Amino acid sequence: MLRKLIGPALAGIAAVSLGATAVAAPPRAEIPFADHGGVETWQVVNDREIWFQDQHRHWYRAVLMSPAFDLPFVEHIGIDARPAGTLDKFGGIYVKGRHYTFQSFEAMPGPPPKKAGKHR
Repeated sequence: MLRKLIGPALAGIAAVSLGATAVAAPPRAEIPFADHGGVETWQVVNDREIWFQDQHRHWYRAVLMSPAFDLPFVEHIGIDARPAGTLDKFGGIYVKGRHYTFQSFEAMPGPPPKKAGKHR
C-alpha cells in the first residue's frame, strides 16, 4: 500500500523514517529537590565518575567533563542543582571549592560497581 502512494523509489526512505519516529526517547534523568534532601547518598567510582541515589532508591551515574583528582578522597561534595533545585545533565558538583560540570547524567538500573567508595 505504501509503494502505491509514494512510488517505488521513495518507499524504502518512507519506511525508514516512519520506523525512526516510532522509537521513543528515554525519559530524562533527573533528581528533583536535590538541593533539599533529594539525594540520599552518593558513591565515587573514580576521578571522573560519581553515582547518586535519590530518596526513592533510584541510581544515577554522572560522568564529569574533566577529572576531579581529589574526588576519590573527599568526604563532602557540593551539588550544583541550578536554580530549580533539580540535578540533571546540566548540573555539576563542587570538590574542594572547584566546580566540575557533568558530561553525562543517566539513570541506571542498579547500584554502582562494588569497588566504588561509599560516602554520605
